[in-house]
Amino acid sequence: MNIKSFWDNAVSYTEYLRDAGERLGNPKDTQEAEYAEYYRLGIQRMNRMSEKYLPNSEQVATLANKNFNGKILIISESWCGDASQVIPVVVKFFEQFEIRISYRDQEPSLIDGYLVNGGKSIPIVIFLDENFNEIAHWGPRPQHGTELLEKHKANPEEFTKDQFYVELQTYYAKNRGFDTIEELLNLL
Repeated sequence: MNIKSFWDNAVSYTEYLRDAGERLGNPKDTQEAEYAEYYRLGIQRMNRMSEKYLPNSEQVATLANKNFNGKILIISESWCGDASQVIPVVVKFFEQFEIRISYRDQEPSLIDGYLVNGGKSIPIVIFLDENFNEIAHWGPRPQHGTELLEKHKANPEEFTKDQFYVELQTYYAKNRGFDTIEELLNLL
């Protein structure tokens, strides 16, 4: 896989937000029209997280000691609930690095290399060195979010999909990106 070609075709976070608004206002196809509510929620959550997230000073110091000087490629779609909580945090925390976003559904061969339990779960955050070699990758959600999903899958009648979504979004709102950054820093 030539990850540099995906990097070259990826977009900035600003373009990603703009594209989300365009997809919401002018859907290109039936799927985009059906996902309108998810686009609206994604935009709302990304804006809120961008506004509320403040990097933790200890995590900033940890990053400085990591000597990372590469790039970050994220596989995502703006309708994704996890992505709407994770991407603004990653973008703000790692703002001194080049960050680009590749759309999951635009070219499936990229996400096919990062399947999670056989699924195309997003977001996937990929750390690259200056020569576009992968250092590490992470995703699609912090460990606590994965535990909530496993709880739902183990007993969907007792812990319904709606309960899972509410608990997951509540966790994201209260945690404000701390766990996401902590897990990413542990990979570097």
